[in-house]
Amino acid sequence: MDDVPPSGLQAVILANREKLLRFLIARGAGDAAEDVLQDLYVRVATADAGPVAQPLSYLYRAANNLMVDRFRSRRQTERREQDWSEAAGPTQPDRSDAPSPDRSLVARETLAGVQAVLDGLGVRTATIFRRHRIDGVQQRDIARELGVSLSTVEADLRRAYRALLDYRRSIDEV
Repeated sequence: MDDVPPSGLQAVILANREKLLRFLIARGAGDAAEDVLQDLYVRVATADAGPVAQPLSYLYRAANNLMVDRFRSRRQTERREQDWSEAAGPTQPDRSDAPSPDRSLVARETLAGVQAVLDGLGVRTATIFRRHRIDGVQQRDIARELGVSLSTVEADLRRAYRALLDYRRSIDEV
């Protein structure tokens, strides 16, 4: 590894480390101030940035943005976990959180039914549905992969959706 001293924004971070830390702590980073500053250093070291007219101001702004991003990410995670906890309900001592055997059986039977419905539509339609809905591939890319038109992909997806909706209605009637 090269022992080249840091230059550019990296050197400005190192020269103003204490100022940047105080800034982050004052802005609410708390115990995470060191981590935010480390993230900033890594980003600056790996970025292809051109010359910056006001490097210290630029670093203050970038540090603040990183801190805000961390805060938002943490808040989203907490909100998601809270929503999940509320939806799942409270855990009870001496009781498993795993689904009951009945629910597992119903889920397996439903999955088998969905697979049978898709397979009954033909290989191309089932492939298109799985590539789009499960793999997340765009319709245009699927058309190119399979050598069919975009309208064919759209028509096959409509067939699959209609068949699955009919299957769901048949389950709900039982």
